[in-house]
Parts: sequence; C-alpha cells; structure tokens
Amino acid sequence: MPQRAWVLLKSGRRINLLEPTATDWDDEDLALGLARTYRWGGHSAWDLPLSVAQHSLTVLALRRATGTKPLTNAEALRELLHDAEEGFLSWDPIAPIKPYLGGQFHSLVRTLEEVIAKRYRLPPWTAEAYGAHKHADRLAAASEAFHVVGWSLTEIRDYLEIDLDPVRDDPVNPPAGRRPWEPWPPNLAASLFLDVLKTLNSSPSR
Repeated sequence: MPQRAWVLLKSGRRINLLEPTATDWDDEDLALGLARTYRWGGHSAWDLPLSVAQHSLTVLALRRATGTKPLTNAEALRELLHDAEEGFLSWDPIAPIKPYLGGQFHSLVRTLEEVIAKRYRLPPWTAEAYGAHKHADRLAAASEAFHVVGWSLTEIRDYLEIDLDPVRDDPVNPPAGRRPWEPWPPNLAASLFLDVLKTLNSSPSR
C-alpha cells in the first residue's frame, strides 16, 4: 500500500499534501485548520495560544492601516492568506528552525502556496507590495511578541531582530467579551476568519 500523504478534513474532503489540487478543501476546512494552528510554538501569556487565523486578521488590519492607498479586495485576500498553507500543515515553525527543515519541506510549502494562490486567484506579489506586506507582518510579530507572549522590547530587537516598536492598540476590534490582544478560542477564530475570507472572495469588485 502506498504511503499516505493525505489529510482527512472536517468536510470529508482529503488533501494530498504532496500533490494538492485547488479543489481539495472547503473554505471552512482552511479556516478551522488555521484556527487550530498556533504561533510562537503554542506559547502564550494568556490562557490560550495565538492562532494563525487571528494573526492573519491582524496582518490584514495593519496592512490596511499602514498602507498609502486602499487595498483592492484581491490584495486584501492575498494578505489574509499569506500563511494559509500552515492550516493544512498544522504547523507554524518558529524562525530559528526553518533553515534546518530542508529543501523537500520548503518545496512542499511552495506547492501548497501555489495551489492556494490558484484557488483564490491571488495576484502575484510585486516588490513594492511584498515589502509593504513584510512590514505589516513584522509589525504584527513584534506586537504579538510583546502583548501576547510577553517578550520585552529588548528581546524583540535582540532575538527577533525586529526594530519596529509594537503597536499599542489591537488593530483587530476584539469580539464581544474579549480583551485587546487576547487569543481567541479556535471556533471563534475560525468563524471570524471565515467571515472575512468569504466577504473578500465573493466580492464582485475582485
């Protein structure tokens, strides 16, 4: 029997991680996978860890707030889905170990990224757009490290090598009953991510 490379998703669909196609998952599968995949090695100063789904919404909000012009829906969708492959891998490796993962792993990641871009018709990155995205992503990382995990400002600069100051206010309006920067439970994170995904993906102005 051939070695299994597929994952059974909640919808009942299967995604073959080595040979994925753009029809292998539902939007709900992706949202749930990202909501159950955690940043910072799953560590947090709060009761819950921070999901990649919540991080993705934070990056989108920061990108919108720091940009010089409004994002199109397609550009906003590209920001929202910048880490989407992690929802199928169920892993967001911390930066120091990424160089040790090897070419095969990085090839797998690139294949998933390409299939996701095809599925959601994401525009290719330009140098300017990618630079603006990385600024928002690093700003989100600095802010999460400070407000969610508990890193000091010195540690953020020395160990994360991010010279951006964390933002004070949570750029994502906290859901009812939640405090700013508080990590959300998986089902809530999945629901809020899915709402934005469907809104951006269904808009006729794409």
